[in-house]
Amino acid sequence: MAKKIIIAGGGTGGHIFPAIAIANALKKEDPFVQLLFVGAKGKMEMEKVPRAGYEIKGLDIAGFNRSSLIRNIGLPLKLVKSFLQVRKIIRGFRPDAVVGVGGYSSYPVLRFAQLKGIPTFIHEANSFAGKTNILLGKKAAKIFTGTDGMEKFFPAEKIRVTGNPVREAIVNTRISREEALRTFGLEAGKKTILITGGSLGARSINEAIALHLEDFEKHNLQLIWQTGKPFAGEAKKRTEGKGHIWTHDFINKMENAYAASDIVISRSGAMSVAELCVAGRAVIFVPYPYAAEDHQLVNASRLVEKQAALMVKDNEAASTLADRAIALALDDAKREGLSTNIEKLKITDADKVIAGEIMKTI
Repeated sequence: MAKKIIIAGGGTGGHIFPAIAIANALKKEDPFVQLLFVGAKGKMEMEKVPRAGYEIKGLDIAGFNRSSLIRNIGLPLKLVKSFLQVRKIIRGFRPDAVVGVGGYSSYPVLRFAQLKGIPTFIHEANSFAGKTNILLGKKAAKIFTGTDGMEKFFPAEKIRVTGNPVREAIVNTRISREEALRTFGLEAGKKTILITGGSLGARSINEAIALHLEDFEKHNLQLIWQTGKPFAGEAKKRTEGKGHIWTHDFINKMENAYAASDIVISRSGAMSVAELCVAGRAVIFVPYPYAAEDHQLVNASRLVEKQAALMVKDNEAASTLADRAIALALDDAKREGLSTNIEKLKITDADKVIAGEIMKTI
């Protein structure tokens, strides 16, 4: 009889894309496995998961709002409602296992499954585990981690260090730089910088780039600029009539963006780091300064120490980011050295290892 597995979580690309990678690997492991995703209504998983070919059910749930306590008034009611929804989903689907990838929608699903004795698995991408995963980890069957040293968060005997699953399209891309540049309407003969603040954008990076558009143009540099939705309108206005810049709120085919670029400016979340190691591009990281335990700074610093990336602090982005990027574009030897060193750190089989462990356990 075919195994049934629920994959729960989302909120950002850093949760959704590994979840889809794990789902694809589970299908390769057992073509008859039945998969169901559970996410939060209104979040990006409700669009990205169906596009990847999987069914998803949405929960009426929201996370704790730290910036406005008044907005948390309805949170207990939403939690109760989400548990009722989860009960209905689990009773209807009858899963053999539940996999949590992070994001607040993973908690009620895994918690309910644990109460019912259904095996649960967790993927923790970051070097500092989220509170939800720490709570759920006590009763999980196995915990897959992106880095070692996670015993301070989880029972040591349950941990399997796998690295972080990278989207199959990025691992297996065969597109040439010239072909990739054509998809963005850019020229093959110019150095190209990819700017991405993650799936939701990064205000400090966007503002730093917007301040220095003329400097990039002066040095004959092209930009592929993923802004996130909040800055998309502003970026479009500022880049109107500039043929050397492609800008949009979201890039659907990130493998093309990596292939087209010579340099990448990025946040240093765990999944961004994993993808950039596979892409093997020279990177300037701008760590998000409010990440839990400053883990984005830790992620970036590890690569800087290995001469595999450069770093600009968030509060220095406006004054130094453009200059660092232009200098790197003009320094072929430095750029090639960074590219070689970051590619040495790539892990391409995390999804396969995770899928194999899950299927073996259930």
